[in-house]
Amino acid sequence: MGDWTFLGRLLDKVQTHTTVIGKVWLTVLFVFRILVLGAGAERVWGDEQSGFICNTKQPGCENVCYDRAFPISHIRFWVMQIIFVSTPTLMYLGHVLLIVHQENKLRIHLQNHEQTLKVPKYSDDHGKVKIKGDLLGSYMVNLVFKILFETAFIVGQYYLYGFMLEPMFVCSRSPCPFHVECYLSRPTEKTIFIIFMLVISCVSLLLNVMEIFYLICSRLKDSSRKKQKYTTTFFGGNELQNESFRIHFNGE
Repeated sequence: MGDWTFLGRLLDKVQTHTTVIGKVWLTVLFVFRILVLGAGAERVWGDEQSGFICNTKQPGCENVCYDRAFPISHIRFWVMQIIFVSTPTLMYLGHVLLIVHQENKLRIHLQNHEQTLKVPKYSDDHGKVKIKGDLLGSYMVNLVFKILFETAFIVGQYYLYGFMLEPMFVCSRSPCPFHVECYLSRPTEKTIFIIFMLVISCVSLLLNVMEIFYLICSRLKDSSRKKQKYTTTFFGGNELQNESFRIHFNGE
């Protein structure tokens, strides 16, 4: 297992630029995926190949049977999954940092009393951003890609080796001269680990879907509030003007 510190630092910067559900997703990613994978994966899967024993002495047979049983190591598969799922979030972070940098430069221009038609609209003086406009679009694209990657890896895991490990694997691949029975080390413990990682993947997928609906509902709510405010201001102002006109006309 590699060092997750660098990825952790990058994802930690997203915490201040995401929604409440996004913060929960990041917590699930750190604690239940990266931390669990780094702390317990090697102990559970350390004997994955050395404990794979077949009842034959045919040279090369055990290797090709292991390759058939595990086209890719579960550990490497989950590492790839975490990297792919995290990449859209890192792309969104890059967009946020670019906007914050541009608006900080704009504030400097404003402080120097330079004439400009633009004003900062995405970030405040502390660098905290509001998810709207282009940032909202970028955030939605980030969520859509995370959902696609998460779904693709869940389906890919099912087609590669399923979600349960049987104690015995029957192989008839060349150069094995006959059907060979191969036995896995600790299949029950590894199956529990597989199911745990699958559940966490489904939870992450559900959080991404919930976040999309949350953003849509928040956007609709803000639009409704602005429309109501505009209506109240416009018609309320007209009523005041009409009342003033009536008083003036009647000589009151």
